[in-house]
Amino acid sequence: MDELDLLKRDWNRQQGNYPKLSFDEIYKMIWKRSHSIVKWIFYISIIELIFATILNIAFSGDKYWEDIEKNNLKEIVTVLYILSYAITFYFIYRFYKNYKMISTTDDAATLMKNILRTRKTVKYYIAYVLISTGATAIGLFSYMLLNHTNPDAKEISKYSFEMMDWVKFIGISVLILTLFLGLIWVFYRLLYGILLRRLKKNYIELKKLEM
Repeated sequence: MDELDLLKRDWNRQQGNYPKLSFDEIYKMIWKRSHSIVKWIFYISIIELIFATILNIAFSGDKYWEDIEKNNLKEIVTVLYILSYAITFYFIYRFYKNYKMISTTDDAATLMKNILRTRKTVKYYIAYVLISTGATAIGLFSYMLLNHTNPDAKEISKYSFEMMDWVKFIGISVLILTLFLGLIWVFYRLLYGILLRRLKKNYIELKKLEM
């Protein structure tokens, strides 16, 4: 039982040695907990961006860009990097705005709206990560297939696949991609899911207080 549950128990207590708490005291506790949750969502998004940037720098060495240029993909990859960072910064900005909105909230109705807005922003962010990761993987996979079967390719492919080989190859690739996206979804459910569930609990408590 957390601090808010203890306060609610005391608030509803009709008899005993504990004083009955007011609506404002219960509301302030819910606001404080919601404020802390949204702050952590904002901090986690920044940590995630820093970690992703470090990984990009670590794995994007000279050899990586030489291969990109060799396949005439430098412009496309550069645009994708810029687009990816732009969207990520947009979500971080939205998390920051949500944090600032809750910081200045002074009534239950507005706090409920801000909680719902924060939950939607996080869900949209998770959907973006899954869709962008899936689209990038499919794009690379499609490029590999086209490059492999292109008769005008500069280098002759070492592999010769028959129809059933292609079916197996595509099937295994789809399975691996599905599992990979599933792991990402589980990771984000663990990373943000706990915070979102706590926000939902706060929203439910606010609705009870408003009745």
